[in-house]
This record gives sequence, structure tokens and C-alpha cells, in this order.
Amino acid sequence: MSVLGVTNGKVVDTSSSATTNTTGTSSLDKNAFLQLLVTQMKYQDPLNPSTDTQFVQQLATFSQLEQMQNLNLTTTNNQAFGLMGMEVEVSTKDSAGKVTTKTGTVDYVVMNNGTAKLAIDGSLYTLDQVTTVLDSTYLFEKGLPYITKKVDTTFDKEKPEDVSFTVDLGSGKTVATDVAVIINNTVVDSKYVKLDGTKVTISKEALAKLENGTYKPTIMFNDANYTVASNQISITVKGTVEEEKPDETGDGSGNEGDGTDDTGKTGTED
Repeated sequence: MSVLGVTNGKVVDTSSSATTNTTGTSSLDKNAFLQLLVTQMKYQDPLNPSTDTQFVQQLATFSQLEQMQNLNLTTTNNQAFGLMGMEVEVSTKDSAGKVTTKTGTVDYVVMNNGTAKLAIDGSLYTLDQVTTVLDSTYLFEKGLPYITKKVDTTFDKEKPEDVSFTVDLGSGKTVATDVAVIINNTVVDSKYVKLDGTKVTISKEALAKLENGTYKPTIMFNDANYTVASNQISITVKGTVEEEKPDETGDGSGNEGDGTDDTGKTGTED
């Protein structure tokens, strides 16, 4: 009679004639439990056999284990179906141990041998490969354009210079290609606003027309959400512009009030 051993939760044949190797796992599943129960019944001590009550208790335990595993599988599959249409981040590891992270939308869920798999960009992933579930609102707001750094500057009319600042034009579905500048609820003429890459410049000609004071322009992007950035730019306008003096020389003839006519004669009679 051969003796069966248990390795890593699996019943294996340790005899030299065994030709099949069983690979153990770190968990004791219902199949392993059933094998242990059958082995116990087959090789119990004839002088001290297990009672019917003991077998019934073991069968009840086996039934509970099976139900728990089925419940866990159902819960896992339901979680997978609940991720359809959501943005997730998955992590995979190749044979060399290199970890690759990918973000995408769960297009659909398929069942493969009782296990739910997530389809992302044409590839299938198991639920345990999901590392992060991303909120759609968070992703949308993350991609919105914005002003990268606050600007607090002074515009001197006596020494006028353009005012520039940098922006991030956004990413994903909310990328902007142009901007508009609004000062005092009035849109600045586009000829005075220039976008060069990520640099926005407000022309000195537009600022010179403003009265002295502090202004906080509103920047509107032309992305899909028409994002508005305010209270990020502060421009203090000061100084005066010297006005041109009118011509005080009259008609410039130089003959006014000298009492002569066009012939050069005076206005006296003989």
C-alpha cells in the first residue's frame, strides 16, 4: 500500500511509481479539500475509524467552503462588470519582470473560463491587474487648460512694454488652440493678443488705452469646455501720455496785423 502525502495543500503520490506531478498552490481550494476528505476515508485506521458524525461535519465544512468560493467569484465578476465605461489603470509584468502601466477605458467585459476579463484598447486584463479606478470628472478637470504661474506686473505709460505670461493649453479632450483676453468686461481686440506656443502676449497698444488703476484680465480658452481663468493676472497701469500741443502760429503767413494789402501798400490815401 502506498502512502499519499500532502504538499502545499495538495495530495500527492510520493511513491517512486508515480508518474504525475501535482503543482501546489498557496491556497487550499475546494478540490484540495475534497481530495483530503477522500484520502482520509480511504486510509483511515481500521482500529479507530472516523464516525459518521465526523464525516457529516467535514462534508458540511466542504459545502461551506464551496459556497464561499462561489460567492467570491460572483462578487469579483460583478465588480468587473461595474467597471464598464470607466477609466482604469492596469499594471502588467512580463517574463523579465518589467512592470508596464497603462490607462484606458473599459470597453467591455468577457467571461473566460468563469473569470471576468476587462477589454481595454483591444487587450484583455484580469481584475487583479487593475491598480487604479479614475473618476471621469477628475480626468476631465485634469486636462483643462490653465495659467501656469500667477503674474503681478506694472505697466508704465511713459515706458510702455508688452505684458506676457505662460499657459498650459490642456490635454486629452480639452485642448485649446487660442485664447481671448477680457479686461473690464470688454474683449481685447484680437490684433492686440498673440499666442505663440504657450506664451500669451498682450500688446502695449491695448494697455496704453486704459486708465490708471489695477486690472485683473480674464483669460478664455477655446477648448471644448471654453475654460475661463481669472484672478491669475494682475496689471497695474500708471503714468501719463504727453499730448501733442496745437499749432499757435495761425496760418503761418506772417502778415497778420501789419496793415498792408496784397500789393505791399499801406492802407492810407493820398
